[in-house]
Amino acid sequence: MSQIKDCLIIAAGKGTRLKGRGDLKPLVDLCGAPLIEHAMLATANAGVQNFVVVTGYRADILAGFLKRLGERRNWNIETVYNPDFEKENGLSVVLGKNYLRDEFFLTMCDHVVETRLYEELLEAKLPKDAVALGVDMRLSNPDVDIDDVTKVQMSGDKIHEIGKNLTTYNAFDTGVFRANPTLFSAILQSQASIGDCSISGGMRLLAQNRQAFAIDVGTSRWIDVDSPQMLCKAQKWFDRRAPRTHAKNISSM
Repeated sequence: MSQIKDCLIIAAGKGTRLKGRGDLKPLVDLCGAPLIEHAMLATANAGVQNFVVVTGYRADILAGFLKRLGERRNWNIETVYNPDFEKENGLSVVLGKNYLRDEFFLTMCDHVVETRLYEELLEAKLPKDAVALGVDMRLSNPDVDIDDVTKVQMSGDKIHEIGKNLTTYNAFDTGVFRANPTLFSAILQSQASIGDCSISGGMRLLAQNRQAFAIDVGTSRWIDVDSPQMLCKAQKWFDRRAPRTHAKNISSM
């Protein structure tokens, strides 16, 4: 199994759909801990030791929290500010290129997932310079917001097309990637050629070059907490966890 020690987390946006639950989406409470801590804990349990967090909206507040979190959890956390945080998310991703030289995980601050999802990505054998996306092939998954989720059309283990508006698809984008600097180059090339600086734009370019792979995450649970309704689903999920597991996850708060 591969070992990945680094993780890039995108936490730059305003998160307006969760505005009523807090002024800063990464710090919205989920059963005693902020969303971003849950996202980071899942990767830390998979072996990650170093985090690069891209901030934007109210960056000073988030950076202060992350400094304290790193000290409490003994995590190495670098923060990078994206002044264009209201633009496409790929702009936040490419800011990690000066910090990440080898393979790394990429995820979003509001995606709450089981650690075994990362383990599925680690177990996959990939060609050099390939970028892999964790995909959910359960098209009836009740945890998915069908109007908001990014859809994926795949053939075998290759991604053919990706986007929120696909009408033909056979998997959902979990928002968790096993990436390397090839992704930075692809996003920048997509921006230069067609003006698309989104993560999906970079993945579409990689798909054309047969470098975009899909890894089925099986029954691993994940929720994109991007609305009050999805936050409620995540709360019910965590409330049903064994008390000792829950206590371990949010210990030393």
